[in-house]
This record gives sequence, structure tokens and C-alpha cells, in this order.
Amino acid sequence: MNDKQAIDKASLLALANQQIQAHKDYLPGMHADEVEEKAGVLVFKGEFFLDENGLPTARTTAVFNIFKQLATQLSKQYNLQ
Repeated sequence: MNDKQAIDKASLLALANQQIQAHKDYLPGMHADEVEEKAGVLVFKGEFFLDENGLPTARTTAVFNIFKQLATQLSKQYNLQ
């Protein structure tokens, strides 16, 4: 049985960005600007705060962890329309 609610991208991104800003590990500039669904999992994308060489920084880890948490939580509730 599928208890997930259909949601459009804009609404889902607005919801995700509200949750990002409310997260205890939020850093200014963190936001999701794209989402896609792969095998029932919502995958969020946005600024990853890479350094000038394209390598991850401490902020990259924080963004990754928040996006992962969003994917886990919101994938249980929503499917993209």
C-alpha cells in the first residue's frame, strides 16, 4: 500500500528548504535547488561548498548530511508528481 502523497517539485523544494533552515547544522547559503526521484528515493541537490580545487570542505559534509536526512524523511512521505 502506498501512503505517499504526490507533490510537485516547487512545493517539495520549498518544504525541504524550510527544513534545511530549521536544522541545527544549518549554515548560511545552504539550500536545495533541485530534486529528483530515483527508485522511490528523493535526491536533493544544491550548493556543496567545494573549495577552489573542487574538493569537499567541512561545510560539504554538513550539506551532505542534511540532504541525506531530507531524503530519508521526505521519501517516506512524498512522491514527485
